[in-house]
Amino acid sequence: MSDLDHFDHLDKRIMELEIKNAHQEDTIEQLNHIVIEHQGAIAKLVQQLKHLQGKVSSLQENSSQAKDAPEPPPPHY
Repeated sequence: MSDLDHFDHLDKRIMELEIKNAHQEDTIEQLNHIVIEHQGAIAKLVQQLKHLQGKVSSLQENSSQAKDAPEPPPPHY
């Protein structure tokens, strides 16, 4: 293999690596945007979950208070 062939081969390898690197950078950028979107969605879901937990706790408290109250007598026929 001559020096010229060797340099051509190296030039092709460098070009292939640069192309792969550009594709990887693009993929990383796309994934970064997806991660940012998912972080926002997760934060929203956590907020909704906390809200629902508060409602469930409130309903449980109201339910236990209602159980403690005396039950009215049944109607007589």
